[in-house]
Amino acid sequence: MAIPARFNAFRIHQDDRGHHSGIEAMGLEQLSPGEVVIRAQWSSVNYKDALAGTGKGRILRRFPLVGGIDVAGTVVASTDPAFREGDAVLATGCGLSETRDGGYSQYVRLESSAVIAQPKGLSPREAMVLGTAGFTAALALLRMTDNRLTPAHGPLAVTGATGGVGSLAVDIFSRAGFEVHAISGKADQVDYLRGLGARQVLPREALGTTRPMESTRFGGGLDNAGGPMLASLLAQTVPYGSVVSAGLAASPALDMTVMPFILRGVSLLGVSSAAAPRGLREQVWEKLSEAWKPRHLDAICTREVGLDDLPDVFDTMLEGGSRGRTVVRID
Repeated sequence: MAIPARFNAFRIHQDDRGHHSGIEAMGLEQLSPGEVVIRAQWSSVNYKDALAGTGKGRILRRFPLVGGIDVAGTVVASTDPAFREGDAVLATGCGLSETRDGGYSQYVRLESSAVIAQPKGLSPREAMVLGTAGFTAALALLRMTDNRLTPAHGPLAVTGATGGVGSLAVDIFSRAGFEVHAISGKADQVDYLRGLGARQVLPREALGTTRPMESTRFGGGLDNAGGPMLASLLAQTVPYGSVVSAGLAASPALDMTVMPFILRGVSLLGVSSAAAPRGLREQVWEKLSEAWKPRHLDAICTREVGLDDLPDVFDTMLEGGSRGRTVVRID
C-alpha cells in the first residue's frame, strides 16, 4: 500500500508561541524512526492524553510530538519480518506521545518492540475502547491474582469508578468472578456503575477514614486516586488482601503507617502500563480478548470523535465531566 506524501496528525508544540497543538499535514520522514508503519484506524483519549494535549501536565519529554498514547490499525510497511503488510496490530504506551510520535495520526511509525498483534477476539475499535485504560485495569487484576488474591478474600473496591480505568475495572473484575464495590463521588451514576457489574456503589466517604487501621471491609482493589483514599483502602483491607495503585487523581502523596502491612500482611502493588514488557503486554491482551473481555464495551464507550474534536474532549476530561471511554476515529 502506497503511503501518501502528506497526511493529517494532531501535533503538540512547545516553542516561542508557548504550548499549542492541532491538526497538521505531515510526511513520514517527520515521524519518529521505527521498523513498522501502521495505517491507523482508531485511537483513544486517556487522562494522560488530555494533560499532554493541553500542556497542563509534563508528559512530553521533547517537542514537537504527535499526541496519542494508543493506536490500532493495519501494517502498511515493515522491515521486521515478524510483521507483514495487512497485519492487524495495536500499541499502547511504550513512549508514544512521550518520547516518540503517537497514535493521533493517519500513519504511525513505531519500533517493532512496541507493536503487538491484535488479538483475534477484539476488533480494532474494541481494542481502543480498552486501550491503555483497559490494559491498566487488566494488568492490575493480573498483579492481584498473581499475588494469590481470590474472590474468597472479599469485594474489590474501585476508586474513580466512572472514569475510563475505573469503568473498565468494574466490568473486568466482575467478569473474572469478583464482587465489585465502586467508589464514586458522582451520585447520579449509580445506575451506570451497577449496569457494568458493581454490586455496591459507595460514596467517597467510604474511604474517608483516617485511622491507621479500620475494620476490614475489602479484599483489596484498584485505586486511581492516591492520597488519603488509598491510605483508607489499605486500612480496610482484609489479611493478605491486595491493593493496586494505578493513579494519582487526588494526590501523589501517601501518608500512612506500616500497620496494614505488618499486622495483616496486606500487599500494595504497582502497575506501570507504559513500561510493561512485551511478554506481559501480550499476556494481558490475550486475557482482555477472551476470559476478561468486558461485557459492556458499548456502554463504557460514551463518545466517538475525530482528530479535530480532541481539544474539546481534553477540556471536558480535565474538568471532570467525562464518563467511561472516548475513542478517536482516524479518518
